[in-house]
Amino acid sequence: QIQLVETGGGLVQPGGSLRLSCVGSGFDFSSIAMSWYRQAPGEERELVAIIFSYGGRTHYSGPVKGRFTVSRDNTQNTAYLQMNSLVPEDTATYYCRAGNIDYWGQGTQVVVSS
Repeated sequence: QIQLVETGGGLVQPGGSLRLSCVGSGFDFSSIAMSWYRQAPGEERELVAIIFSYGGRTHYSGPVKGRFTVSRDNTQNTAYLQMNSLVPEDTATYYCRAGNIDYWGQGTQVVVSS
């Protein structure tokens, strides 16, 4: 059974940093692309970043490029999202996703506010 558990969210001031983690189980973690999405209140869920399985190629959405870094540790079945220079517009619930599997964890909430 597929499971994704996101942690690391919280309240942070503008300009601050957070590191999110996503632990996956129930699938072959090392062979699947892992992506991060976010959903702000009243908004649709949007793709933030993706890291492919082999080679670790990455892709970022425009608003986070240069500020966020996605990485993975296949030995720990964990994907990470390092978020720097946070702005209030980054406030959202953040989710990870395994490939195109239609499964979503509970997410982790990020609030950027002074």
